[in-house]
Amino acid sequence: MRLPLYSLRTGIMAQLMFLIIAAMLLIHVAELKFSENNLVQARIQACRMLVLALEENIGVLLRTKGMDPRNVCRDPVFMRSMSGLLSKGGFSDGVLVDFTGDVCERGAERPDEQVLGLAKEALKTSVWNTRFTGTTWGVIWLGPEHLAVSSPLFFQNRAVGAVAFRSSLAPIYETLRKVQKIVIAYILLDTLVLTLVGILLLSRIVVKPIRKMLKMASEYRDGRMIPIAVESSTNEIGELSRSLAAMLKRLDENKGELQAHINSLERANADLQQAQSSLVRSEKLASVGRLAAGVAHEIGNPISISLGYLELLRKADVTEEERRDFLERLETEVSRISRIIRQLLDFSRPSSAKPEKTHVHDVLRKSMTILKPQPMMEGIEVRYHPEAGDDLLIADPNRLQQVFVNIVMNAADALAEGRRTCSGEKENLLFIRTGSDDANFTVEFSDTGPGIPQEELTHIFDPFYTTKEPGKGTGLGLSVCYRIVESMGGVIKAESREGQGATILVTLPLAKS
Repeated sequence: MRLPLYSLRTGIMAQLMFLIIAAMLLIHVAELKFSENNLVQARIQACRMLVLALEENIGVLLRTKGMDPRNVCRDPVFMRSMSGLLSKGGFSDGVLVDFTGDVCERGAERPDEQVLGLAKEALKTSVWNTRFTGTTWGVIWLGPEHLAVSSPLFFQNRAVGAVAFRSSLAPIYETLRKVQKIVIAYILLDTLVLTLVGILLLSRIVVKPIRKMLKMASEYRDGRMIPIAVESSTNEIGELSRSLAAMLKRLDENKGELQAHINSLERANADLQQAQSSLVRSEKLASVGRLAAGVAHEIGNPISISLGYLELLRKADVTEEERRDFLERLETEVSRISRIIRQLLDFSRPSSAKPEKTHVHDVLRKSMTILKPQPMMEGIEVRYHPEAGDDLLIADPNRLQQVFVNIVMNAADALAEGRRTCSGEKENLLFIRTGSDDANFTVEFSDTGPGIPQEELTHIFDPFYTTKEPGKGTGLGLSVCYRIVESMGGVIKAESREGQGATILVTLPLAKS
């Protein structure tokens, strides 16, 4: 099976390998430092053995031959012996000085000034000394290049000279680097083996139980859970598996109850929508009833005129030219009656409640055409100011017309109430202004009526709230307007000061281009 790149097993394997390699590398670094230190100490011990060998040779010369300590440097056997010891021990730059500080010459080779200084310092202080000099690449980082040793040479507890030499640390580094290659190969092999073993163990303990839980959760469909063996272990994974199984079982048991609640809410929502539609329809029929009375008054005159023309047409002494004139006038009056009735029928027709592209100015003009012949509008001067640059909405035009008709009818009622309660002459004006910005269209209805008291202003959009006399209002007009405007994503609000008229402001979102 192909191993997914981002699976849990891949993640565990990668982190496990990282931890194993990091741990082994840290151990290896520590071992390298210990090994390096041990090899350097061994080298220092070899230097001590060399110094002891030189002291032994000097003692032999001084005891057996009775040689003056100053003449030791001139003994060719001793000098060859010293050169051989230095060469075989891997030492270089050896310098020997007698007890007066003079340098024992070793052919044409000039002594190194730094090593010579160490030899004279050892003669002066009579103290063994080691120091590290130079810098070179060690095993994993930079390290000293040479080990410099200086020591006095004693005979019968008396310093008869001093020696100083250097030992290169490069062979130590080279040995450690060879060992390092073997150790790194061993680390990689161990990492591979330990990772495989770790993956097998962790797969059994962690990955397989988690995959079982994942399968259990992913195969839970529509309240049906496919039976899967629950993890029986007593650790946290087992407890989690059992908890998941119990949770899915509870979800299965509660799903039916939840579905029943959802069905109940859907039925309640459908009933509420139907009740709201019925409420809007009822309020619209109430408005149609009021408008019908005005229509009956409006078509009375053209009917009387039409009857008069019919009476004239019955007379025998009517000329053909007069007959055509009477017929044309009769047709005009009948068309007027038809237009008035058609407008009322269009307004009363049930709304489809389907939003469409609607120009608000057209809806306002249509609404005022319906209301203009009504007796309630008699004596009211309507001042219409369509100042909006953009009036295109996505809305139901019939419901929008219902909102405007209701607002204007309420304004007409308020102006009529003002005429009854005010003794002086007062203009009955209704201002309709429109405006728009980048996002919204606004229409403002302002009248010069008696206004609305502040304590009633907050309740005028409440259902069945009315200040009119019994039988003259249902209290649903502005409430239905509020719900229609809100359903269109708009806002309707009222502003008023008692005695100074009232303003209804409707704000609706413009259609997005």
